Parts: sequence; C-alpha cells; structure tokens
Amino acid sequence: QVQLAESGGGSVQAGGSLRLSCVASGYFSSKFDMAWFRQAPGQQREGVAAIDSNGQTYYAESVKGRFTASADNAKHTLDLQMSDLKPEDTAMYYCAGSSFGIVMALAFTSPEYFDVWGQGTQVTVSS
Repeated sequence: QVQLAESGGGSVQAGGSLRLSCVASGYFSSKFDMAWFRQAPGQQREGVAAIDSNGQTYYAESVKGRFTASADNAKHTLDLQMSDLKPEDTAMYYCAGSSFGIVMALAFTSPEYFDVWGQGTQVTVSS
C-alpha cells in the first residue's frame, strides 16, 4: 500500500510564493504516477500539475507560467513551486497517485484516474 504525504502549504499575500512537496512511501508494485490537484470550497477537485514518466509536465491553464512541477522518480517525490499566487489559488491541495498505468496527458485533470490520495495541505492567498 502506498501512502502520500504533502507539506508546504500556508498563507501568503497575493503575488507571493509557496512550495508544496509530496512524498510517496510504501510498496510500489507497478508504475506509479503522481499529480497535484486542488479543491476550493464548493468546487470540484481539479488537476493542477503533473509529470509523466518521460519528464513531460502538464499544467492547468489557470496556473501555466506561475506553477512549476518537479519530480524525483527514484525517490517518488513531486514538488510544486507556486509563484505569483492569486486569491483564486486558495484551496486545499492534494497529492494524488495512480497505479493504473495512466496516460498522464489524458488523465491528469481527472481525479477518477488516481487511486491514492494524500490528506491535503491548505493554501490561502489573501488580496
């Protein structure tokens, strides 16, 4: 069983930066892909960023140019550097993992393709 642990959330003013980290631990029986999602109160969970096994990164349109994902596949870590944060970035951020052998380009925006979730870390951006 794989567990995910996020860290790095917090409160910042608009224009500020935060770095989120996710570490996966446990037994990896197969290919394991990781992504970041977020969910604001009253809204659906949305994919934010991901990296596939070839190192290709994927971002939601709303965060392109501001967020940067980086991964260490050997250590099963996925970080998210968030810059120029906006109040609309306020949400609970979740690290997600998938053992389904997904095609990240198609799946990173869809929570149903991910079967392991962290507990989340809160990001609050004030104006």
